[in-house]
Amino acid sequence: MIRPKQGRTALLFIAPSFIPLLMFFVIPMISAGVISFTEWDLLTPPRWVGLANFQELIHDQDFLLSLRNTLLFILGYLPLVLILGLSAALALDRKFRGSNALRAAYFLPVITSWVIVALLWKWILNPNGGLVNSLLAQIGIQGPGWWTSKSWSMASVIIPSAWKDMGYVMLLLLAGLQSIPPEYKEAAAIDGASKRQILLKITLPLLTPALFFVLVISLINNFQVFDQIWVMTQGGPEGSTSVVVQQIVKNSFDYGHMGYASAMSMVLFVIIMLITGIQLRLQKRWVNYE
Repeated sequence: MIRPKQGRTALLFIAPSFIPLLMFFVIPMISAGVISFTEWDLLTPPRWVGLANFQELIHDQDFLLSLRNTLLFILGYLPLVLILGLSAALALDRKFRGSNALRAAYFLPVITSWVIVALLWKWILNPNGGLVNSLLAQIGIQGPGWWTSKSWSMASVIIPSAWKDMGYVMLLLLAGLQSIPPEYKEAAAIDGASKRQILLKITLPLLTPALFFVLVISLINNFQVFDQIWVMTQGGPEGSTSVVVQQIVKNSFDYGHMGYASAMSMVLFVIIMLITGIQLRLQKRWVNYE
């Protein structure tokens, strides 16, 4: 049983982290929920409109397109970043000369500003004289239009996103790999298991907790994709890379529709919560805890 004095002491210790959480996350979230039921342009007092903003969203083609594009981005990004991160983690899961330098090099893009990364990849994928198309031209292939093409614009955003986040995924999976007791692999090798069998039957099943964490965090983060879109394509061409957060920013700061933008953010919040809840329910079927 916690005594009152102990409770006050505990509150004193958690206050430095709880107060910013309350001020910058909880209160703004509740405020956005209330504002989503109003019409507000930041200049006049909010006017209560009930569910009108949500009803309008159902028929808003720009919002529906941005939601579709966000899902397409995740479907392209997630497998790519998991494959790249897992491959790098497996390759660096041993000590050799230069291994620490390679780990640092893989992680460097993670701590680099998205503006710098997006501008770098915008140059690399420039249809006219960019690095990729110049290399393709050397072997007689005409490169695509990349971020200027409606067909290739989403790929132009997915590739830099996976490249930037690969180091973060690698680090998490590398920690998971190094937490696997080596006795399991040694026993399997003594019994005659091949490296492929050890990977599929021992390493990957025991790595599923780390993979599950990466999957949850990646989905939550990338439903909120914005920076690379804004710098590289600004939602174009023809809305082919328009995403939900970009629509929220445009409606709130460009058009002054704060209530409508808040309704979008609430829909996005509910989608993220539902998908996270489904993931938590399904983890029992494929995540193996020791």
